[in-house]
Amino acid sequence: MNKTALALAIIGAINWGLVGIFKFDLVAWIFGGQTAAISRILYTIIFLAGLWCIALLFNRRTAGEA
Repeated sequence: MNKTALALAIIGAINWGLVGIFKFDLVAWIFGGQTAAISRILYTIIFLAGLWCIALLFNRRTAGEA
């Protein structure tokens, strides 16, 4: 679960980088716009993965692992 959440958070970070630098939303482009149901579902899943990754910061067992 941790690796999946981290991978999704990385995808989200890359997407936000593209939005910030090029004003290009890759997720919206692939799935038919920001308001498309699948895009909104994916944004929500990436959001939840980001929240999961916050918990990883405070988990002593995985904090030292790379």
